[in-house]
Amino acid sequence: MAIRFLLQAALMLAVPLGAAASDSAPPAAPRGSLVIIGGNLRPDNDAVWQRIVQLAGGPGARIAVFASAAADPAPVAAAIVGYLNRYGADAFQVPLAVKLADSDYRKAAEDPLLADAVRGAGGVFFSGGDQARITQALVREDGSRSAVLDAVWEVYRRGGVVAGNSAGAAVMSSTMFYAPKTVFATLRGGVTDGQEIAPGLGFIGDDVFVDQHFLVRGRFARMIPAMLKKGYKYGLGIDENTAMVVDAQRRVEIVGHKGALLVDLSRATTDAARAGFNVSNAVISYLDSGDLYDLATHTFTPSAAKAGGRLGPRKDLVADPVFSPDILGRNALVELMENLMNNRRSEAIGIATSGRSATLPELGFQFTLTKTRDSVGYASAAPHSYSILRMRLDIRPLDIGQSLSTQ
Repeated sequence: MAIRFLLQAALMLAVPLGAAASDSAPPAAPRGSLVIIGGNLRPDNDAVWQRIVQLAGGPGARIAVFASAAADPAPVAAAIVGYLNRYGADAFQVPLAVKLADSDYRKAAEDPLLADAVRGAGGVFFSGGDQARITQALVREDGSRSAVLDAVWEVYRRGGVVAGNSAGAAVMSSTMFYAPKTVFATLRGGVTDGQEIAPGLGFIGDDVFVDQHFLVRGRFARMIPAMLKKGYKYGLGIDENTAMVVDAQRRVEIVGHKGALLVDLSRATTDAARAGFNVSNAVISYLDSGDLYDLATHTFTPSAAKAGGRLGPRKDLVADPVFSPDILGRNALVELMENLMNNRRSEAIGIATSGRSATLPELGFQFTLTKTRDSVGYASAAPHSYSILRMRLDIRPLDIGQSLSTQ
């Protein structure tokens, strides 16, 4: 009870003089920014933490920290508050979580004092954990926004920042993974509304699907079935310890350790007559740290380190087969893209299976990457890294048991 009292007292101090509840005027288009973090954000990732504080208003900025996704919210929120304050913020915990002891989260979500405290902040930070707990805590049972969630949207609309790590990134799109199966099981069985996928909070808009822990866990292969199910043309998947910073003009900047994958299904097709999941003519791009991508115009700007590093035809490129036996493995897709870009061949193959313990016959999947006329690569010298644009991706079922039995 003492901890709860201290948290409530801190929130009372966080409310600025003259803070008022929202009126009934039509909501304005958001003027704020999003910082979408792929998970495992390290305390020493200066670029990401500093950007959050800067976008919230700079030194002394008030940032409301939600640990609603966490299994043990109080210490998680306290740690994030500490990290933000180390980088110059004046952050505070918001005691609103399904798993918070001695707390009624439904009542807290409608608390006007709590809503005013959030409304008075320059930024909001959602922690990692289980994204289903975020929507459970902040969205009413009828699907409408709680008072506190309305306050978060007000921060975003007037120019503040909404940041989210891991689960906090998953809620950024209007559809999120809710109770997903494994990546391979998603390829095998697809997704169902209300089970594997459910409504998110929709900060990035209705036209872009967002996922996290993306490259290290091979999650591109679960994003594509979900995008097709819900009719998304574009998806963004962000890797760990890395962020996508999305401004009010919908320009995306990659900040941090690694990069993000852009999935374009605007010209993709599927063959309903074929058994098993399949897609043709998907287009994927790997955006590296420092790169910019404009979601409104679909234009790409390489980082300063790659500005003069556009890759052209070279006679010294190898012509060896380009292959991955485990395309869902850690960073396997990006490595395959890089290997293909540095090869005279135009096609690479990756295989996904359910694992060695499966009995034959086994259904697997073949992923075919193709360099087309539109494919472009950029490279930086130090540190050596790549940005790769517009490779074609086709996925088809592969009966591995049948293939092996005929050999």
